[in-house]
Amino acid sequence: MISEANYDEVIPEIDRLSLDRRAEIWEAWPEFVANAGTWECLRRLHEVMFGGLFEFAGKIRTQNISKGGFRFANALFLNDILPIISRMPQSNFGEIVEKYVEMNIAHPFREGNGRVMRLWLDAILERQLATRINWSGITRSDYMSAMQRSPVNSLELETLLRGAMLKPEELGDKDIFIASLTASYRYEM
Repeated sequence: MISEANYDEVIPEIDRLSLDRRAEIWEAWPEFVANAGTWECLRRLHEVMFGGLFEFAGKIRTQNISKGGFRFANALFLNDILPIISRMPQSNFGEIVEKYVEMNIAHPFREGNGRVMRLWLDAILERQLATRINWSGITRSDYMSAMQRSPVNSLELETLLRGAMLKPEELGDKDIFIASLTASYRYEM
């Protein structure tokens, strides 16, 4: 069980164990792409990545949380907000980024949101635009800076992501997928 007292000790181990599931995510990837952009897709990603590691894997948080002075959506409203975000349009890059920003503001899980939301974004991009983000090509500081400003203006985030898009022929490369997922975990450290 995670508490404030052991958080810094437990999370690195949970990250290590969840990263061991990269091959499992790769094998199930077509399922995620088929359901891309839905709450169910995000919930399932969280469940696969963190099942057995967090007792709340795949479950909507019931506590209010914040990070770096930003308070995420109130837990009382998540059951109402998540279906609305699921229905947001995702037919072009701008709409997809806006949907990603809204889901980040919701932050529906107690822990692990960023890790699974980047996969969720990749699934949407692959389904809609035949691309994903090469997270290895974006620094932690650039990403975090863009994400912090994204609720007010997502142009910086959109520009950053556009610069790291994979070519369609790279989508089937398991090594690129694994390296990119691994790189995205470094944003949380």
